[in-house]
Amino acid sequence: MKNFFKKIVIAALTAEAKIVIRRYNPRIIAVTGSVGKTSAKDAIFAALKGSKKVRKSEKSYNSEFGVPLAILGCRSGWNNLLFWLYNLARGAWLASFSNSDYPEMLVLEIGADHPNDIRKITSWLKPDVAVVTRFPEVPVHIEFFGSRESVIAEKAHLVRELKQNGTFIANYDDDEVMALRSLTDARTFTFGMRLGADVLGSHPQFIMSHGERGTPIGITFRIDYKGSSIPVRIYGVLGRHHLYPALAALAVAINEGADLLSAVQALETFEAPTGRGRIIAGIKGATIIDDSYNASPVSMRATLEMLKDVPTEGRRIAVLGDMKELGIHTNEEHEKLGRFAAATLDILVTVGPFAKGIAKGALAAEMSEKNILQFDDSREAGKFLESVISEGDLILVKGSQAIRMERVTEELMAEPWRAGELLPRQEKEWLNHLQNH
Repeated sequence: MKNFFKKIVIAALTAEAKIVIRRYNPRIIAVTGSVGKTSAKDAIFAALKGSKKVRKSEKSYNSEFGVPLAILGCRSGWNNLLFWLYNLARGAWLASFSNSDYPEMLVLEIGADHPNDIRKITSWLKPDVAVVTRFPEVPVHIEFFGSRESVIAEKAHLVRELKQNGTFIANYDDDEVMALRSLTDARTFTFGMRLGADVLGSHPQFIMSHGERGTPIGITFRIDYKGSSIPVRIYGVLGRHHLYPALAALAVAINEGADLLSAVQALETFEAPTGRGRIIAGIKGATIIDDSYNASPVSMRATLEMLKDVPTEGRRIAVLGDMKELGIHTNEEHEKLGRFAAATLDILVTVGPFAKGIAKGALAAEMSEKNILQFDDSREAGKFLESVISEGDLILVKGSQAIRMERVTEELMAEPWRAGELLPRQEKEWLNHLQNH
């Protein structure tokens, strides 16, 4: 009965979303890829909101449920039947009566957990702009696709369905992304850190709280476009991988005719989505990099590379949870990550059964066993670390959704009463779910 009701609600929301698209004809900016979709979507919104009437997908509303909800301006009703009926009524009203406040642009994240997810959405949603972020060697959700090529083929539907007068905004640094140009007659406009990109980023550096000393508070880099070179500052996150959402956002802003300098200034107020590399003050003067929303091999490695490079007067500690949905790659990828982590960290903490492979890889790379701690539960790991960390320590927290690594951060953050504001999965429904798992 529950699945039947779900199918009915999806069909109804999709029908309403189709009508709304036809009625208001907003410009559709759709974002996909296997890494950085949500951060890119939020950065694009930040860069455009000062000059355009624009709406973005909330959180990670990127599925056959989430995309219609974003178009209709609704939130998930979870298990609340009355809320879903309210959503359907709101969608019907919007589809039937003109609303002068409806946005002229929609920035939509489009995801794929299983084969045909994006094909179903693009059967009725045709983007004006398709932004593709990155395809790593082992994408997340590969367990359900069988191969990396199948994941890329699914994401490619977004580019294939671009309107003829649309634009493909492509990551120039990813050859697989660039290969998608052959699927469309639309214009291709590129961003990246490699020479040849239309929107070129360079000279990334960390921003410290007191000049060259203190704690890390953000990143800065330069953007070059058609002879103009402008400094860009993004606060609250660290790492080279955070430059790509910003570069994608500036490429979209240029494509949409927004003032480039205004877009750059808007990004200075941009806040990364919760659980995606946010800098959070920790207890005892430590600094936490909360990347607890999700994890894949490429994102894990990128955050560890960042941790290695960030100046710190304390120790580099990583609390790493299971990476899920890797299928036959599970053991190999966890052990590879452990070998890489051994050269980066002072202390490695693993959480979950799969993450034991990270510890195994670190031991194989001759990391001292006394510096490797293993736990089955994320909150247990956080409570233990309370007695271990000290002033100046830099702590990375990361893992797949199912392992709930945000509970580690909650145990270690200096202001735990701000968890609802700063951490992912703090809605009542998630917290109720967590109490039972």
